[in-house]
Amino acid sequence: MEVAKETKFPTKLEEISARIERLPLTKWQVKARMIVGAATFFDAFDALAIAYTLPVLIKEFSLNPGQIGLVISIGFLGQLIGAVICGIFAERVGRLRMAMWTVLIYSIMSFLVAASWSFGSLLLFRFIQGIGLGGEVPIAASYINEITKARKRGKFVLLYELIFSFGLLAVAILSYFIVPVMGWKWIFIIGGLPALLVLYMRRLLPESPRWLAEVGREKEAEAAMTFIENQIRMRTGTELPVPNIVPIKEHQRATRLKELFQGIYRKRTLVVWSIWFTSYLAFYGVSTWVPSIFKTVFNLSVEQSLLYGLILILAGVVSAFICALTIDRVGRKLWLSGSMVFGAACFLVLWLLGATSAGQVLLWASLGYAWVQIVAMALYLYTPEIYPTRMRALGTSIATAWLRLASIVGPTFVGYILTDSSIPYVFLGFGLVALVGGILFGLFGIETKEQRLEEISP
Repeated sequence: MEVAKETKFPTKLEEISARIERLPLTKWQVKARMIVGAATFFDAFDALAIAYTLPVLIKEFSLNPGQIGLVISIGFLGQLIGAVICGIFAERVGRLRMAMWTVLIYSIMSFLVAASWSFGSLLLFRFIQGIGLGGEVPIAASYINEITKARKRGKFVLLYELIFSFGLLAVAILSYFIVPVMGWKWIFIIGGLPALLVLYMRRLLPESPRWLAEVGREKEAEAAMTFIENQIRMRTGTELPVPNIVPIKEHQRATRLKELFQGIYRKRTLVVWSIWFTSYLAFYGVSTWVPSIFKTVFNLSVEQSLLYGLILILAGVVSAFICALTIDRVGRKLWLSGSMVFGAACFLVLWLLGATSAGQVLLWASLGYAWVQIVAMALYLYTPEIYPTRMRALGTSIATAWLRLASIVGPTFVGYILTDSSIPYVFLGFGLVALVGGILFGLFGIETKEQRLEEISP
């Protein structure tokens, strides 16, 4: 007597993944990218606002180098805490809902930073603002990755992440024109505007259908996926192709935090933590201090210091744009490891030259920053790719906690050793750290281009 074979029906996550993979790129995905990207734009704006207001804040609050480093680092301490806490909640309540809460936190706190009346109040509001800033970007990156198909995902996601670079550029440009004339407070008032975006995020975007399917909310996953498909049908005017369902490998259930250190994810976690820490130690160490170095060490005017800071940020935007257009052909691994090594070389050249003039620092620091900026942006593409849906937001958020730690260490390190004669050693430190990060990633990182998320991370 023959025993009938058991028919295995696709899981909801397998079905949702297949339906996403067959979607053509339309203006709806671009709109989703822009709505979420607007919040990320202001996240970058607020994160670096302190660097471009410091030349004025130093005088207004009579800050010494140690206090300057603390003002910079306290925001990153809040971001470290926010990255971990918000990542945990994003796995429980959803990507979109948690992203909206983070936007509200950093927006409201930006207004309060503008109202600061003392060094202590400035520290307090920057710390709480950091909680929202630290949570928003990794959650948003997880969301964008989860609604994007494998083909050309690198270009699509990095063009979204490029908005972060434009946020850095915007704060540099506006600070150049506003701070010398209207004062530092207006930069933070502008930074509070994205609170208005929360209404649009909720009304125009669905929750991640991948996440809904993973947590067993199948009816909601179906509704979210149907909403996306209907939006795309409206724009294409044609019926969608039949989805090609690919089985997802079964995995042994464990707590999500524990699973970060099990099986294939152990090495991935350790490698990605190392590249987050090393790249951002150099990235924020350079970008947050450069305007103040030009002002306090080379005695440039506030306007000239801010202009040089703007040039540095502009170099990063150009390099990030080139990466976004080519990463699907070149690959993640070569771009990330190579950029770290070239960035390290620029910082080491500046050390060898002695960093004796403002022009010398501007040239080599801008080149080094441009290379490191590529890594800082591309990690928001790469990290969500190497974790499965069940722990993508958590894995990405905890990885970004290492950037927050690096962002505390880097500016504080500069603040406590900075003198006219110690500038070369600042760049020696950044060069060595970037070199270590590039070598580690080159040896142990994996390639993820053009692969389904479920294929990369079962």
